[in-house]
Amino acid sequence: MVTSLHVVLSHVQVAPLLQARREGRRQCELSPDLGLSQVTVALTEEGVLFPSGELLRWDDVERIASALNSCFLLEHGSVRAIQTFSSVTNRPCSLYPTQGAPSLLIAGFVMHRVKEVDPLEDTRLKMRTLVPISGRVLDTATGLGYTAIEAARYADEVVTIELDPAVQEVARFNPWSQDLFHHPKIRRMLGDASELVPTFPDHYFSRIIHDPPAFDLAGELYSGAFYRELYRVLRGGGRLFHYVGDLQSRAGSSTLRGVTRRLQEAGFARVVPRQEAFGVVAYK
Repeated sequence: MVTSLHVVLSHVQVAPLLQARREGRRQCELSPDLGLSQVTVALTEEGVLFPSGELLRWDDVERIASALNSCFLLEHGSVRAIQTFSSVTNRPCSLYPTQGAPSLLIAGFVMHRVKEVDPLEDTRLKMRTLVPISGRVLDTATGLGYTAIEAARYADEVVTIELDPAVQEVARFNPWSQDLFHHPKIRRMLGDASELVPTFPDHYFSRIIHDPPAFDLAGELYSGAFYRELYRVLRGGGRLFHYVGDLQSRAGSSTLRGVTRRLQEAGFARVVPRQEAFGVVAYK
């Protein structure tokens, strides 16, 4: 994985700094990239000195420690939350910290499972429903790029679609997303999946991962018309994973019934619930 050149921190990473300061220590181990690697930093009267020469002041350490829903970029001695407002959707989006890989927060909705599993394991559970993965793969909703990055480990090519440039901006500062922008097998497309998928040839993909935002945010991506397009571009014998949510919850079971019916009406021969991945697998 290509790591970010920026120092990116959350409350998870700075908690040991405050403990080390209370203990009067002069050095501390710290991850400068949300858990991907470790460096030794110096604890000074002014703040935390990184090997790169960046200084994180103690008042900024306190600010990060108190912000449980934000990740921060350290640049030129100052910090700012990794967040932006989308002019496309008129919704705020930001990088949301976890104990592992961060998630994406859009209009208050966390885009990955963050209870019991972290976003990276969430991604891998979805991908395991489609093994073996080969050929060309479609990822209908890029987000932070975890699905595209995981699929690129096995596929010949991954085509991934993101509606919102603001989400791509957040992803660029996420250390865990860097392969999205550098992996030679990943082809990024910016636009509306409901408009771009119809431009692909018939039988173009061997696997499809359809992990849309919640229905309230992107209802068109749950429509029968869109499912028919997904069916058309999937090759014979191919499979589609569709994220639904907790199938055992009231909302999830209700969404499951509608999704299953429309996928079957679109032509999929079988639609199999996969609770461990919070979704269904549809077979062509």
